[in-house]
Formats: sequence, C-alpha cells, structure tokens
Amino acid sequence: MTEAVRDTKPFSPFEWMIAGRYLRARRKEGFISVIAGFSFLGIMLGVATLIIVMAVMNGFRHDLFAKIMGLNGHVIVQKIAEPFDDYAAMADRIAKVPGVETAMPVIEGQVMVSSSTQALGGLVRGVREGDLKSLKLVSGNVRAGTLDGFDAQTGIAMGVGLANSLHVGLGDMVTLITPRGAPTPFGTAPRSKAYQITSIFELGMSEYDRMMMFMPLAEAQKYFAKGKEVDVIEVVVNQPENVGQYRDVIKNAGGPTISVSDWRQRNETFFNVLSVERNVMFIILSLIVLVAALNIISGLMMLVKDKGRDIAILRTMGATKGAVMRIFLITGASIGIVGTLAGLVIGVVFCWNIDAIKNAVSWISGTTVFDPSVYYLTKLPAEINPHETGGIVLMALALSVLATIYPSWKASRLDPVEALRYE
Repeated sequence: MTEAVRDTKPFSPFEWMIAGRYLRARRKEGFISVIAGFSFLGIMLGVATLIIVMAVMNGFRHDLFAKIMGLNGHVIVQKIAEPFDDYAAMADRIAKVPGVETAMPVIEGQVMVSSSTQALGGLVRGVREGDLKSLKLVSGNVRAGTLDGFDAQTGIAMGVGLANSLHVGLGDMVTLITPRGAPTPFGTAPRSKAYQITSIFELGMSEYDRMMMFMPLAEAQKYFAKGKEVDVIEVVVNQPENVGQYRDVIKNAGGPTISVSDWRQRNETFFNVLSVERNVMFIILSLIVLVAALNIISGLMMLVKDKGRDIAILRTMGATKGAVMRIFLITGASIGIVGTLAGLVIGVVFCWNIDAIKNAVSWISGTTVFDPSVYYLTKLPAEINPHETGGIVLMALALSVLATIYPSWKASRLDPVEALRYE
C-alpha cells in the first residue's frame, strides 16, 4: 500500500476518472447534478453578460468620442477682449505646430430653419471648404450632392435627419432666421434669408444629423453680421487623448491675447458619467459570477457529504489526502472552467452579431430596442477589448477555482473510520 501511495502523482489519470464519474451523477444524485448545472449556467451567463456589456460600453464610448471629436475641434482658441479678425494668419501659425492636423476658423450660430411644411431649430457652422473636407466624419458621409466648390456657393450642407424632418431634399430651398440681424432704431431686427441645399450628410449620430448645417465661412460672416471676424479657431490634433501636451504650444503660437480650452474641459462631465457607469456595471455584473461560484461551493459540499463512503474506501485503498482533495478540486473547477469558456464563446459571438440580434428582437417584440433619439447613435456599437475580456475570463477562472478549495479540503479531512462506522 505504501508503494501505491508513492506512485500516486498529482492529477493522475485515476483522479480525473473519478472526478469525471462524480460529474456524471446517477439518478439518485440528480439534485446534486442540478446544482452543478445551475452553477455552470450561472458562470456561463455571467461571463457572457460581462463581456457583452463591457463591449457595448466600450463601443458606445468609442463611437461617441469619434462622433464628437470628428465634428468639433480638440482644442478651442478664442480671442480675449479683441476682435477676432486676424484668424487667417493665426490659423496658419497654429497649423504649423507639430502634431496639429487642422486649424479651422469657425462661426457658429443657432437659427430657425423653415421649409414649406415645417419649421425647426438648427445649428449653423460657417467653415472653409478645405476645413470641411478635412473633417472625414462629414466629407466621408455625404449622402447627396457634393462639397466641391463649397466656398463659391451660397448654399448649405444639411444633416439627413433635419432634411427628413423638414421634408426637403437636395436642391430644395429653406429659409434661415436668426436674431443676429441688422440694428434698427427699434432694436435688432431678425435676419431671414433663403438658401439652397447643396449637399446632405449623415454622421451616424442622431443629435447632429437632425440639427447640424454647414455654410461657407464668407457667407456666414455676412449672414451673422460678423464683418471680417470669426468666433473661434478649432484645432484638430493627432493624439486627442494627449491633448494637454498641445495647449501651451498652441497658446504660444496664437499669441498672448487668446484663451485655449480642450475637449476634456468641454465634455468632462459627460465622459466622467460614462466612465462611472461603466465601472458600476462591471461591479454589479461581476456579482453574477460570484453567486455562481458560491453555487459551486454548495454543490461540492453536498457532493462531499453524499460521497463520504466513497472517500473512506478510497482512503483505505491508499489514496492520500492530497489525491482526494484534487479529485474534488477537478470536479468543481471543471464546472467553472467549462462555464467560463462557454460564456467567452457566447459573449464574443453575440458581440459579432449584435446588430442582427437587435433587429431580430425588435422584429419579434415589435418595439425599438435601440432608439437613436435616446442613445444618440444610429446603431448599437460593440467593441471587444482583448485585455478587458482576458481580465473577465481570468477573474471567472480564479473565482471558480477558489470556490472549490474549501469543499475539497473538507473532503480530504474526512476520517475513514467515522465515515464507515455505520456502513
């Protein structure tokens, strides 16, 4: 018997064989197998849900960041207590700063835009043709018309959502009304002017598509009575995540009479809320995996109690305490490991087909699962982060293995004499 004990190696075939038999419970042990099945399902669904939710949160943040940063500058330059009429020379100086892609003079104003059937609020941005084409979010998503010759026109580019709401199309006329009109003895009179729609774009962000319009910079100066001035210069940099390193250099290039702010200051609250929500969702959904791991503990404890006679016989035949502990460790860990891998596969496949699944659920339920008017984006995004997904898998594996240690230790401490006394 001593030789048999010595020949027993950790995780030997006989340990795997007995663990496999325990996983395939007989009919009288059906309740234990039900608990094991629920533990497996819990870990699988917990891991899959974590991967899906984190991927959607990542995709949501990435798409929002891309849309917001793709339309607005990363750094905003404003003049302090002076007319901003030297914008052309300043924009050229800022554009030469290393890491700066574009420096765009911009005029921005809110207007009422009306057609023959509807009147809505909108936002007009006056920009130069070259600057507008450098915004790939706009120039790469023109659905009708063209941006060529934009500076030579007096027409406007309009978002597809706004055009649909106004029931207008390419070549139709709309009227823009702004309170920034000509001064009169009775106050400032609203300015009204008709413009032709020369292009229609779709940015993929409903908030922008239903309110945004672009106008040639020279025409915007006339329409908003700006003379030779602009409102701001919006600067696009190569690395928006590290925008802080550009601020001082841009300020030096612009001169002492400007103030500089970046996208983090303008959208700080918005992105902080997204970050907090993402972290809270991770903590809440991790509890699903924890509860499933606790189910493994309860299932193994019941299995140990039920298999007390078997354990005693194994011990009398020469199995060591370590061998008994490893048998139950394999039994419990197998549930967690297989459940985690199944959850990983389900989560990744779900993320790859998330739009098709969303459309199927919408069709079955007859409701809009992802309303663009509520969530800003026109499609449900999902971006799987390999490092984050790997962390979720490792966390689930660690919880699954840790959950088996105590029941396995209890099994190894079982006294064969006590277990066989009444047999």
